[in-house]
Amino acid sequence: MKASYRDHYCPPAQIQLKDIPKPTPKGDEVLVRVMATTVNRTDVGVATGKPYAIRAFAGLSRPKIPVTGTDFAGIVEAVGDQVKDFKIGDRVWGFDDNGAGTHAEWVAYSTHKAVLKMPENRDFAFMAACAEAAHYAVNFINKVQLQPGMQVLVNGGTGAIGSAAIQILKAMGIAVTAVCFEKDQESVKNLGPDRVIALEKTDFTKEDKVYDFVFDAVGKSRFTLCMRILKPHGVYISSELGPNWENIWLALAGKFSSGKKVIFPLPTDILGSMQYIQNLVEKGKFQPLLDPSIFSPEQISEAFSYVASGKKTGNLIINWD
Repeated sequence: MKASYRDHYCPPAQIQLKDIPKPTPKGDEVLVRVMATTVNRTDVGVATGKPYAIRAFAGLSRPKIPVTGTDFAGIVEAVGDQVKDFKIGDRVWGFDDNGAGTHAEWVAYSTHKAVLKMPENRDFAFMAACAEAAHYAVNFINKVQLQPGMQVLVNGGTGAIGSAAIQILKAMGIAVTAVCFEKDQESVKNLGPDRVIALEKTDFTKEDKVYDFVFDAVGKSRFTLCMRILKPHGVYISSELGPNWENIWLALAGKFSSGKKVIFPLPTDILGSMQYIQNLVEKGKFQPLLDPSIFSPEQISEAFSYVASGKKTGNLIINWD
């Protein structure tokens, strides 16, 4: 089968599409014919080994799994003899942020990991795009005590995580201000925020409006800049470590503070995140934002480079069927 492959941590240009043996499912695994995956920020981290902290999970000296990819949507073609909840022909989607080897025509995937049957009325690209970024958005949001009517600012409204966060927050009854590039304002408005700021025209950190929660979904701001727009007990969360990993140190210091603080969550319970998002999907309250660019499996290294450049909008899909 064809698969995106690298046997050591490397820059995107060194990732190759090559022929490797088709996997055989073990007792607890399903063999999935992969129809769609994304290339996302987690994929770039697992492939390159940067930031170095990711190697504690993906492999210290070299990646545990040489095939890239963390998410998938596809069709079950075979099941192990211990599998009870899935059968041949099931349409499924799944995610493993430590690397799952899903950038391939087939993947053998343990049913003890995060995998669900797809809703009947959604296609493979749609569900693949509901995994990685939405999982992180759920895990950032659920670390803050939010109530309907509270004010939240999301920086990075057209990012995969930011676009997911906007929709999750609106489903909770939160008043959302989204920040994005001026050219993307209409796309972000379609996600349902109460207010959209074009970052070229307005510096949101200089406004008089204050928020219960500032979520920097692209890691382009800092707590020191956002403190003035936080309410007295407001929370700042960034999707990035920050300069010199400052968001970790500030989060540790914040444990001893009752005022404005940084929280640096560790995402957990992937299956729980997927169930939460699938519930929103089935209620018509979640629509993943998709990048208009089209990359084939043969262009997998270019797709990684594009994501690493920070230029993508929402989720970048690779179709494998």
